[in-house]
Amino acid sequence: MASLRNTKQRQVISNLLTNLDGFISAQSLHQHLGDAGEAIGLATVYRTLQSMAEAGLVDVVRDQSGEMLFRACQTKHHHHHLVCRICGAAEELHADEVESWAAQLAAKYGFNQVEHQVEIFGLCPRCQLSE
Repeated sequence: MASLRNTKQRQVISNLLTNLDGFISAQSLHQHLGDAGEAIGLATVYRTLQSMAEAGLVDVVRDQSGEMLFRACQTKHHHHHLVCRICGAAEELHADEVESWAAQLAAKYGFNQVEHQVEIFGLCPRCQLSE
């Protein structure tokens, strides 16, 4: 895990992410910051989120439209996510079956040093009730 300079912007973004329940886009995060009176530019939000993702401090998923969504990382080890399409609530998944499947595919095609990311999207119980 890379170490990051502890800037005011990173601390404010980190604090906001820690207090959110689900994944959020950079633009929505920027809006929340503005609503809270924080004058942090959108480009700074994107750069900060990217550096935090590279350091393993935030989880990143792509929604069905391809937009990147972020949240404070709940765990330090490799995992996957089950994400609500409506509210962004997420559950971290530890799926041995996925790990075996990825290793088998890599071996079948002669790949090594394989990385993967699996995101499963659906509706959480709360959003199912409001549908």
